[in-house]
Amino acid sequence: MSNEKGLQDAHVKIGTKQTMRMVQSGMAAEVYVAEDSDPQLTSKIIALCEQHNVKYTRVDTMKNLGKACGIGVGAAMAAVAK
Repeated sequence: MSNEKGLQDAHVKIGTKQTMRMVQSGMAAEVYVAEDSDPQLTSKIIALCEQHNVKYTRVDTMKNLGKACGIGVGAAMAAVAK
């Protein structure tokens, strides 16, 4: 990810449930999805993003997404608040 510092500074919700909640409530500006996470989860959040016109970006690994969010573990997805 090229914008790691910006993602740490943004108001981010990390994890599947929180990300889905943010998209459904219209509070997500952008969603990041890890390529190596569970395909069932990623397909659901991508469909939800498309339904709610939320931009989504694919990240190569959960580890890199977690690092970009400033946490010490991997993350399947994260949403940046508007």
